[in-house]
Amino acid sequence: MKISLRPLVFNQSNVAQATSIRAAIVPIARNNPVFHFPLGVIKYFVMTKKKAIIKSIVPVLLPLKSDFVFKLVFGDQRRVDLLTRFLQAVLDIPAKEYENVTIIDPNVKKEYRNDKAGVLDVKITTKSGRVIDVEIQVVPGIPLIKRMVFYQSKMVTEQIGEGNDYDVIQQVITIVIADFIVIPNSFAYHHKFRYYDVEHGVELTDLKEIHTLELPKLPEESDMTELFDWLMLIKAQKREEYEMIAKKEPVFEKVVAVVKQLSADEQARMEYDKHEMWRMDYAATMRNVARIGREEGKAEGKIETARNLKRLGVAVDVIAESVGLSVEEIKQL
Repeated sequence: MKISLRPLVFNQSNVAQATSIRAAIVPIARNNPVFHFPLGVIKYFVMTKKKAIIKSIVPVLLPLKSDFVFKLVFGDQRRVDLLTRFLQAVLDIPAKEYENVTIIDPNVKKEYRNDKAGVLDVKITTKSGRVIDVEIQVVPGIPLIKRMVFYQSKMVTEQIGEGNDYDVIQQVITIVIADFIVIPNSFAYHHKFRYYDVEHGVELTDLKEIHTLELPKLPEESDMTELFDWLMLIKAQKREEYEMIAKKEPVFEKVVAVVKQLSADEQARMEYDKHEMWRMDYAATMRNVARIGREEGKAEGKIETARNLKRLGVAVDVIAESVGLSVEEIKQL
């Protein structure tokens, strides 16, 4: 009997084939009681002339630094204790603020469908009404700082309803975890920005606050802070790295357990694969934007790039900032 062992590997060229293979195998696994392992761990299969025999191996864990995975783990109200602990490591707001933390719009699928170019962020409100937004960026190329300021301004204006005055405005905090350098003129991996008089050293207000956490700047040796451990966990790629950090604190162990559960979930893995395919397309398009910018920004090149970004579902304001066209011009394309 001839038996062939084939790897089921997802990449941009064979994602359709791999998905169809899974579709053929999964019903067999579901209907056969001998398979006592999560479907998400399927990576190899043995084909014979009459049947498919599935072999299980230890799955590769999904990366926490994926915005999609990050929101699945931390954007669930049932696991708000994990998000709270992370925020406590980043921020210096009063502890009582965490007594009533509410996650706003925890629905990943809706956001993934309708706002692919936007960030799969985790937005919360605290006891006093502070609004905190946490996001991960792994693709350089977008005007990140300008976009942070723009979206944070929206977080302020969204608080003012018709007939309200400015007294209702609460502090807004943005936390951006970046897998690339954001602040090139500093070696620190954590920065906190507010309105500040640089000449006299006087702070105007703490109404708006931005935190940047840059993964490439993490030192090789621990600085003995909990924030360092959190970022090493988010940066982890191998199972051994996850499990090493999980031993440090029960909260890390709980996060890793959730990651393992998601990694063994067939639907979660397929959604992650789709998101990664889109992310690669988006990154390629943004590189094209940069190339066009170096070519003096020819009008026809800008229009072509704007059309491509629009087809990918990129927000109109982000396209306008990237290619140098007006919002109105882009809407007409």
